[in-house]
Formats: sequence, structure tokens, C-alpha cells
Amino acid sequence: MTNSNGRRLLVTNGTIYADGSRIEGGRMLIGADGRIEAIGGTELKAAEAQVLDLAGNLAIPGLVDQHVHGGGGWQAMDGTYEGLNGMSLFHAANGTTAFLATTDSAAEVEIVEALRNAVRSAGSGLEGAELLGVHLEGPFLNPVRCGAQDKANIRAADPDELGRYLEAAGGLIRLVTVAPEIEGGMEATERLSRAGITVSAGHSDATLAQMREAILRGATQTTHHFNGMSPFHHREPGVAGAGLICPELTTELIADGIHVHPDAVKLLYDVKGPYGVCVITDAVYCAGLPDGEYGDTTMKDGQVWLKDGSSLAGSSLTMIQALRNVLRFTGRPLEEVLPSLTEVPARQIGVSARKGKLAAGMDADFLVLDGALALQSTYIRGREVYAKRAAGNPIG
Repeated sequence: MTNSNGRRLLVTNGTIYADGSRIEGGRMLIGADGRIEAIGGTELKAAEAQVLDLAGNLAIPGLVDQHVHGGGGWQAMDGTYEGLNGMSLFHAANGTTAFLATTDSAAEVEIVEALRNAVRSAGSGLEGAELLGVHLEGPFLNPVRCGAQDKANIRAADPDELGRYLEAAGGLIRLVTVAPEIEGGMEATERLSRAGITVSAGHSDATLAQMREAILRGATQTTHHFNGMSPFHHREPGVAGAGLICPELTTELIADGIHVHPDAVKLLYDVKGPYGVCVITDAVYCAGLPDGEYGDTTMKDGQVWLKDGSSLAGSSLTMIQALRNVLRFTGRPLEEVLPSLTEVPARQIGVSARKGKLAAGMDADFLVLDGALALQSTYIRGREVYAKRAAGNPIG
């Protein structure tokens, strides 16, 4: 992919958050191939480069969402290019530059079709945020902690079924949520880990001892921490406690202030640090749409619940709002919390060699924000895929 004019791009006249540093009056030179060539101050010049004047705004690394089911009226389980493309446009307009299409517990044939569609769509290319692969969330979960996942479609971790998913995905599965304590769960954890796929313990009723075994088998994170898992108790810390106690585990976090209380968000950061927290949206089909009923869910005041009120059913969160929330909940500065939405997810899904920060050699994925952290534009590999416009912009 090249930038819009197939030319080098010089980003100038703003504050650039680059590789852990904050450069006032910074400049960033992007090659015609969409990769960053250099970052520096006013000494950085480039003849015949197209100029992007930040006009005093901020440039931050693009936000990476490793756990997102849908948004803007689209979802990964649609099994269509239009579904994934619609998701990519919606989330690019809300700060996401790369994502994993996340599945639900469903019949095997539906999951296989969603995986095959991800392969086709990745090959065709999407118009918005870049599709990096798939997060397989279910069906190998514990029905005791199913949450909004369909209990009728939750099942033991059958190795043959898992093999069929791996085959259908053609190498695109980067993350799998497994309840390690279920039948076949530990074996699946070990198999996936050996294949280079990140394993996350989620929708799990595991004990701390079982979680420690899962870590030995290759588990490296938890799914939407505190939600859909055995809670912390002083006599049995469960999965929630394991995430806090075990340094091997990175903790996913839905930072909407609904799934996890703002003070618990701060606690998680205080215990794990920004490099131990991976902020996600867990956004679903109705994110970005008006309140109302959507299938078996209801959204009111931005909260998405099953119609019977028994469980939250994903979120209406966007990554840019998650960033603002984490800043407000924790009181930490922007440069300190950014890794949780950029470097950490890139690390967890194995793409940190080209995604997650602004540095020479990395993909030029970045956001332009104003001083209030309102999104002005989104760039992926040096190409603008979203720009804030007047009312009526279909994706703004």
C-alpha cells in the first residue's frame, strides 16, 4: 500500500507521540511505501515530499483493537465482506487503525464461514481500519461464565473441531479465548500456544491453580478482565485474581466505566501497569447506532444488555473514547497510557514489528487529535482513511 499520492509525506507543525517520547514541534517523514522513515524536530526535511500540517494538533500511534465484534450496524459474524468493511470504516472513524475480527459462540458452520470470510476480506483489503486477523472467542468456554455468549453453542474443546477452524482461517487466527478448565481446554491451550497463537483465558470458572497450569501450557492473557470469569475471593483468587497476581498474564480491559468500575480500572493499572493492560472495545453491532432493540439485545444510554437483563452483551465503546476514559479514570498522562491501546495489543497478537508505535521502520498508522483529544483524521500506512467533516459525513 502507498500513501494517497504515491509520494513521501512530511508530517509537521505539531506534537508527535513517538516511541515513548513526546516531541513538541515534531516532524515525521513517511515513505511512499507507507512506512515511517524518520522522526525528529525541525531539522528533519524532505525535498519534494507532500506536507501534512498538523496545525498545532497531536499525532499519536493508531489504536489497535484485538477484541471487537462489530459496530456501525455491521458485525464479523455476518460472514460477508460488507460486514467487515463496514466495521473497518466505523472504527477507523473512531480511532482504530487495526483490529481483529472477533467471533461468537455459534454453530460450527457459522464460525467456519466467518473465518473464511475474514480470509477473503483480508485478501481484498478493507477501506478503513486494517484487518490483522481473527480473535476466536468461543465456542470453547465454560457455560457457568457464558455471559451473553449463547450457552447452547458452548462446548468442550474438541481437537478435531479446533483443527477445522485453524484450517479455515488459513493462518489468520491470532488470538483464541479458551476456558482452560473445561474438557480439552488445557490441551487446546498448549496446541495453540505452540502454533504461535495467543491464548486468553476467558468465560472461565478456573481456580488460581488451574490458571497457573494454563500459564505453564502457554496462556498469556485474560479476556475482558473482571467480566465473564471467576471473581477474586481471598480464599480462592480465581481468574480475576490470577490476572492481578501472575505477571505472565496481560489483562484485557473494557474501559467504558460500565463493565468495570472506574476505580477498578485505576486499580488494574496500579497493579499491572500500562504494559500489563490491553484496552479493548468488545464493541458489537449496535455500537454507534441509536438506542433501541437489536436482535436479542437492547441498547439504552449506550449500555448493551440481553433483553432479559441477565447480562451485558458487549459494548458500544470506541477506542478513542476508551483512551479518554482511561485518562480520566487513572489520572495518568497520555504518553503513559497510550501503550495499553497501541503497543500492548500489537505485542499480544504478534504484530509489534510493524504496528503499535511511531518509529522508523513501522507502518505509518496514526491519528491526528486536537487538544481535547477529539479525532480529526485517521491515517493507515500514510494514507488518510478518515477526516472529520461537517455534519452529514456518513462515517464521521
